[in-house]
Amino acid sequence: MAAAVLGQLGALGIQNLRSQGKLALGVLPQSYIHTSASLDISRKWEKKNKIVYPPQLPGEPRRPAEIYHCRRQIKYSKDKMWYLAKLIRGMSIDQALAQLEFSDKKGAKIIKEVLLEAQDMAVRDHNVEFRSNLYIAESTSGRGQCLKRIRYHGRGYFGIMEKVYCHYFVKLVEGPPPPPEPPKTAVDHAKEYIQQLRNRTIIHTL
Repeated sequence: MAAAVLGQLGALGIQNLRSQGKLALGVLPQSYIHTSASLDISRKWEKKNKIVYPPQLPGEPRRPAEIYHCRRQIKYSKDKMWYLAKLIRGMSIDQALAQLEFSDKKGAKIIKEVLLEAQDMAVRDHNVEFRSNLYIAESTSGRGQCLKRIRYHGRGYFGIMEKVYCHYFVKLVEGPPPPPEPPKTAVDHAKEYIQQLRNRTIIHTL
């Protein structure tokens, strides 16, 4: 019932556009097909590679190299990409590539290509001596463009379909991966919850 009502409203909208002269020969102009706004894509992730740290003091432990890399506007869902990004988080670069090699997901192939690009970048631009001496410190996905297109139905009806894109971000750090954190118990979660309640700011009180 709802689909029929939406279809009738769509047909009425086309008739209104046709009566206003905005629709000729039953074809929607491009301005009415693409209704999503252009996204202001941030480039801050790659700029982190250009951060210059002050000289280290004598006897101070060597600062490990950090490599930031990403791929933008991937024709894939950000939610599906997030599961794969979380899978390799905290792994060494070789272990992450092995996990992605045996995954049949479309996003696994894309993430593997990004990791290989970041690995080459580490050796070429960041003075990393051994390619395998890297681990995934950060791995996440983000929302890209969402383009709206018309899907034509029968009897003059139409629907709106969305073409979604996503971004993938990864940060490699030189050195062995840190040991995994032990899983939190119910008591730990309860303590965190109580601490959050105590840290609240209650306005209009003493």
